[in-house]
Amino acid sequence: MYIVQIASECAPVIKAGGLGDVVYGLSRELEIRGNTVEIILPMYDCMRYDQIWGLHDAYRDLYVPWYGGSVHCSVFCGWVHGRLCFFIQPHSSDNFFNQGYYYGGLDDYMRFAFFSKAALEFLFVSNKRPDIIHCHDWQTGLIPVMLFEMYKWHGMTNQRVCYTIHNFKHQGIAGADALWGTGLNNDLYYYNYDRLRDNFNDTAINFMKGGIVYSNYVNTVSPHHAWEARFSDISCGLGHTLELHQDKFGGILNGLDYHVWNPEIDPYIAAHYSADNFAEKAINKKALRERLLLRDADKPLICYVGRLDDQKGVHLVHHSIYYSLNRGAQFVLLGSPTEPAIGSWFWHEKSHLNNNPDCHIELSFNEELAHLIYAAADIIVVPSNYEPCGLTQMIGLRYGTVPVVRGVGGLIDTVFDYNYDDSHLPEERNGFVFFQLDSNALESALGRSLDLWYKSPKDFRQLAIQGMAYDYSWNNPGDKYMAIYEHIRHK
Repeated sequence: MYIVQIASECAPVIKAGGLGDVVYGLSRELEIRGNTVEIILPMYDCMRYDQIWGLHDAYRDLYVPWYGGSVHCSVFCGWVHGRLCFFIQPHSSDNFFNQGYYYGGLDDYMRFAFFSKAALEFLFVSNKRPDIIHCHDWQTGLIPVMLFEMYKWHGMTNQRVCYTIHNFKHQGIAGADALWGTGLNNDLYYYNYDRLRDNFNDTAINFMKGGIVYSNYVNTVSPHHAWEARFSDISCGLGHTLELHQDKFGGILNGLDYHVWNPEIDPYIAAHYSADNFAEKAINKKALRERLLLRDADKPLICYVGRLDDQKGVHLVHHSIYYSLNRGAQFVLLGSPTEPAIGSWFWHEKSHLNNNPDCHIELSFNEELAHLIYAAADIIVVPSNYEPCGLTQMIGLRYGTVPVVRGVGGLIDTVFDYNYDDSHLPEERNGFVFFQLDSNALESALGRSLDLWYKSPKDFRQLAIQGMAYDYSWNNPGDKYMAIYEHIRHK
């Protein structure tokens, strides 16, 4: 099968979050299965050019229709860790992708409307006719709209679109200028509620809604998050649209790249280990303590790795630090604050706890240190407010680090409570789960994990080893995406 992924990110060349990891990991898995996969990306000025091999001209003079005229673009081609990627570079005074950032500009909706138009135009004029066009998040929501309303009348009749929503929070709210730029010039038609009109703002269009309405299949990144999107407010206003299109909507859990996250081969950790020689994990605990100047004592080590923002339940992250210390445990935090107020809060805590031999707070992102923390810790806390999929709990399981998670999104699809999960046998359970968004709920689950560590170390070790047995690689998601592709291909 010939598959083209169109996205605003692909790790490691363009990565702002989990989207980049998914685009790369899924593409790799699809290629392993014998498919031809190409990835189309914007050519940002700030992307990691050192992660591209053999960058060269692929299509020098691409003229993209835009506002009744055209924008001259160049298309470059190169390999990103084995994946074939095309990068679209507009030569325009708008400087769509020469702004020093991936997201965050006031013109983001126009930047990605243009990118979507340019990606389709590139497929059209270069005579690429993939079986599947796989689009991701709001940035590419207009692609299925333009494919169905415009490009299918010019020879692109057999292409089918799978549209994956990674985060409902950002939907691409725009005005009619986005329609005019791309050539979707019939305002009355597209502002119809059944097409692109935002569900709660009749003067705006919604890119993500367009993706849902016009795609052949829509999915989010875990089964439980798909349920949440339908039946709670987590869809941020798109619940009714998903209800209308429920027959083509589902959830597929993201995979984890086991070539990167694997304690048996990880180059960043002090000692390699597996379920068969689990005792070697303790060497990593000792190495982390030495690196961070923590006390070397017979104590459980608890960690948090990830962004520090409201989505991640930052107030519970904060509470878990002091609760852990009060229970005689150690705590290591590696996180990047996303807002000034959160940054100030945690810088204050870092200063306050700076001389505590049982705590270390690192307010940055450090890939190498993250690997060692996962390998060293006994317990990882993931108290998210919402979590479409979540990778940290999967990494924790892979490294024999027992997850304590809030029961939302992909967390509840991957972590099964040691005491209370009746749908799994005791030998299939792998962590601790709580449901309410308050400190008492967090303490109930984190407390149970610490009780097990202190009172039944043999049982705690067995629980950690059971977690390592789970396969959260791209193998199972690969099966599910292939089944969807085959299904929509023959519709």
